Amino acid sequence: MKRTSRLMLLVVLLGEAGCHDLGRSRSIDNPAVAGRTIALQVCSNCHSANGVSVSPMFPKLAAQQQAYLVAQITDFKAHRRADPNAKKYMWGFRHLSETQIQQIASYFSSQPPPPAKSGDPLLIDKGRAIYAGGLPGQGVPACSACHGMHGEGAGEIPRLASQHADYIVKQLMVFRNHGQRPRGEPMELFSDKMSEQDMRSVAAYLQALYSDNVASGDQSAAHE
Repeated sequence: MKRTSRLMLLVVLLGEAGCHDLGRSRSIDNPAVAGRTIALQVCSNCHSANGVSVSPMFPKLAAQQQAYLVAQITDFKAHRRADPNAKKYMWGFRHLSETQIQQIASYFSSQPPPPAKSGDPLLIDKGRAIYAGGLPGQGVPACSACHGMHGEGAGEIPRLASQHADYIVKQLMVFRNHGQRPRGEPMELFSDKMSEQDMRSVAAYLQALYSDNVASGDQSAAHE
C-alpha cells in the first residue's frame, strides 16, 4: 500500500510539474508552430493528448464545443479569466495567435467524446432532476435549457457531459466570485442560489452522462 501511494504521489507531482513548465515542452511564442503541435506537446501535459484529462484539476476538452474553447483560450490570453488556477496554469499562453487558438480548439473539439463515469446513484438521480427541471423554489432554471438535454452544449455554451464532477463543482464555486469568469453573468446569478449539495448532485449526474455530441437521440446517464 505504501509503495502504491508513493507511486501515485509521484505521478501527480510529475503531472503538475509538466503543467507549471509549459514553455520547456514547446515554444508557444512562435507563430509558426501549428496549434495542433501545441495541443499535442504543451496542452497535453495537463489535458492529455486525446483531451481526456486524468486529474479533475484540469477539464476534459475532448469533443468540447469549438467556439467555447476559442472564447476561453482568448480570455486566458487576455488574462480576463482571473481565478487562481487560470493564473497558475493558463496565463502563460498570452503569445498565442488567433490562428493557433483556432487550431488548438479545432483539435480538441474533434476528439472522440470522453467516457462517462458512474457514481452515487442517489446523487445522480437528484442531479438529473435539477439538470432537467432546475430548482424552481430557489430561482434556478433547468441547466438543460442552455447546455442541452444531453449536456452537449452549443457554441460558446460548454459541453458538460462526462466532465469531471470535481471540476464542475470547482467552476460553479468560481462563478460565485463575480468577475473571475468573464462571459459568465448568468452562471454567477444561478450559482449563488445553489447549495454545495445541489452543485455536487448536478456534477455527479453530468460526470455519469455520455453524449456523442448529437443534440437528438437517446442519451442516458450511466449509473449503478
